[in-house]
Amino acid sequence: MSFAYLGFLLLSLAGMVLLDVRETLFFARAPRRAAAVLLAGLVFFLAWDVAGISLGIFLHSTSVWATGWMVAPQIPVEEVVFLVFLCYLTMNLVLLTEKALARRSAAAGRAREEEAP
Repeated sequence: MSFAYLGFLLLSLAGMVLLDVRETLFFARAPRRAAAVLLAGLVFFLAWDVAGISLGIFLHSTSVWATGWMVAPQIPVEEVVFLVFLCYLTMNLVLLTEKALARRSAAAGRAREEEAP
């Protein structure tokens, strides 16, 4: 049993939390709404996994890097942590992009005001 993959997933998730707090993006901005969005994404992707498993598309195979802990047939604990990370990463990227575009737009507006006679 190895905790390497789970450890790296948790380390990556910690990085997402730090980014979120530093830039006030997702949970740092609206914790209840963020929890609802993250849970909705997790439920969607777990349903996707269950559909793939039932169709024989997704199958779990043992790995020297994984814990071997299963939360359901064919769904390892690492999959759940990965899906949480994926949803959190996506929302952080969306909100960080929105913030960057707003800053760019504000800077362009200030530049136009300075050029006006």
